[in-house]
Amino acid sequence: MKPTLTALVLAGIISAEAVLAEVPDLGGREVVVVTENAYPPLQFVDPKSGDAIGWEYDAMAEIGDRLNIEVVYENISWDAMIAAVSEGQYDMGMTGITIREDRMEKVDFSDSYMVSQMMMIVAGDESRFDDGESFAANPDLLAGAQPGTTPFYVTIYDILDGDEANPRVIQFETFGAALQALRTGDVDLVLSDSTAANGYVSASEGKLKIVGEPLGTEEFGFIFPKGSDLVGPMNAAISEMKADGTLDALNTKWFLEYKLGQ
Repeated sequence: MKPTLTALVLAGIISAEAVLAEVPDLGGREVVVVTENAYPPLQFVDPKSGDAIGWEYDAMAEIGDRLNIEVVYENISWDAMIAAVSEGQYDMGMTGITIREDRMEKVDFSDSYMVSQMMMIVAGDESRFDDGESFAANPDLLAGAQPGTTPFYVTIYDILDGDEANPRVIQFETFGAALQALRTGDVDLVLSDSTAANGYVSASEGKLKIVGEPLGTEEFGFIFPKGSDLVGPMNAAISEMKADGTLDALNTKWFLEYKLGQ
């Protein structure tokens, strides 16, 4: 059981003044959040119920309670999300978005709510390569990735030759399509952050595996239009959720206990 805020205050971990000052009451304000619903277990459509679920949905429900906001969800493709949020079409966006300097030129980020590393996902019976170097050395091998994403850039710059038009990288509109291409043998490698990669592999019944060492570290954050007054309150809620164990509990639920496809 996670500790309550009262317990944390009594233990001296969080001051009562800090709770009152840093986690404001936004008075039931409506906040429109856009997401892709294509990045399990962060956010996706449950194939059984048809409901949108995941780590980020649970986190936003908790944030909504703490900040007293009404969260309304919209859907958009990944390649249009940053531009749409930047233009103010939505109040914020979520879909496991890596905090990067080039993106900070277009949108504001929350503080990091998750730290992960890029991992190489391959077929369970893959034996032709076992790391980035051996993948790059075989010109017959193909990788799948969504353009503009961290996995795309890591594949291009950290594994291959830095040419963003390299024909060995097959581009897909969604991560799910790239993963399906890996399952069917149309591509030989897909990169994902370690949290999601472990979830996919554990649910694959041996059809997928992770090879090689982690390819760098990334931090995830929510995005907002530049200058949004929501950034401060969101950061306060995230900080509180880190301190009281909520984020750890969500990690346990979605990356250890939840089984995709069951």
